[in-house]
Amino acid sequence: MAEIAPEASFLKNGKLKTALLQHKALSKSGFSERMFGLLFSGLVYPQIWEDPDVDMAGMELAAGHRIVTIGSGGCNMLAYLSHHPASIDVVDLNPHHIALNRLKLAAFRSLPAHADVVRLLATEGRASNSKAFDTFVAPALDTATRRYWQKRTLNGRRRISVFDRNIYRTGLLGRFIAAGHLIARLHGVDLTEMAKTRSLREQRQFFEDRIAPLFDRPFVRWLTGRKSSLFGLGIPPQQYDELASLADEGSIAPVLRQRLEKLACHFPLRDNYFAWQAFARRYPQPHEGTLPTYLKPEHYRAIRDNADRVTVHHATFTELLSGKQAGTVDRYVLLDAQDWMNDRQLNELWAEISRTAAAGARVIFRTAAERSIIEGRLSPTIRDQWTYLEARSQDLNLQDRSAIYGGFHIYVKKA
Repeated sequence: MAEIAPEASFLKNGKLKTALLQHKALSKSGFSERMFGLLFSGLVYPQIWEDPDVDMAGMELAAGHRIVTIGSGGCNMLAYLSHHPASIDVVDLNPHHIALNRLKLAAFRSLPAHADVVRLLATEGRASNSKAFDTFVAPALDTATRRYWQKRTLNGRRRISVFDRNIYRTGLLGRFIAAGHLIARLHGVDLTEMAKTRSLREQRQFFEDRIAPLFDRPFVRWLTGRKSSLFGLGIPPQQYDELASLADEGSIAPVLRQRLEKLACHFPLRDNYFAWQAFARRYPQPHEGTLPTYLKPEHYRAIRDNADRVTVHHATFTELLSGKQAGTVDRYVLLDAQDWMNDRQLNELWAEISRTAAAGARVIFRTAAERSIIEGRLSPTIRDQWTYLEARSQDLNLQDRSAIYGGFHIYVKKA
């Protein structure tokens, strides 16, 4: 008991209590970070969840531009090829994303026709896709990527066989969407019925009558109060905190409801393949709606002809830029990666961006919250080199069909 007396004294004056609470918070935060890192080590995004049409408008992308972008699911860099850039450097630290990006590029280069590309990358339940891979795509891949897709998993199937079924139901994002459907079903709602709507009015009615009430259910509010609940969206604890800053109550359910309302109601379902993935867990058939930009027939030839202009790197954005000469990059696509960064990492990144940026270069990125993540955090020397196009950013954010982010931001290098 004598040994407890000093501790009791500290507890009385609050010092030890504060220290213990801080240690507990740090331990909890560290566990969340490790858990997210473990989940993020596998395939996360079979499809990128940023609208490339908004990207290209924000970049004012034109022929001859030199682009550096984060890879993710690869849909964005393929869409950019439709504008005939001089080069695209794709960076990603996730080896599964690297393999997926290289597979998609090889599919455009090697498959006989546009219909074959769509069949492989956008059509579910086609047992012939793995055979098309063996015949046409595998010989066009580098050795490491070919081995990746030919490797057998624990169930004995080759990885490429996922394209015989539906790759968009796999990965961390695919499993998250599946969990959302399961929770809705347990509350008596079949989310796939959204695909039966035929107008914005019907979409709005389905959302208000069937989906919106789910966010008031006690279990959903409890679940969304856990940071781990959004790991399946690729949202780490830092981004969760950004989202939580927009909510008045402990739960971020109201924020998620608002984002899902935009996805479900602000764009015609026929024109929003993000909504099809969220509610139907697949891409639309030709009579149902349109495919992603990179799979539209009018862009096929340009993407196929320009595919060799892409280089995929297993590296960070900052690492890649550090090896480039000054003034040699025109466009930068950061996705939402900065939401994860501390001030030191942000300043190191933007120091390299500022050094390598050509005259009039543009940087685009998204944020979980509405405000730009770099304001007030970059050194004045770096920040003063860039102009923030706030009004244009807000306008394009309203047009972003993916709907998951709070902000879209454009910065232009000053003359």
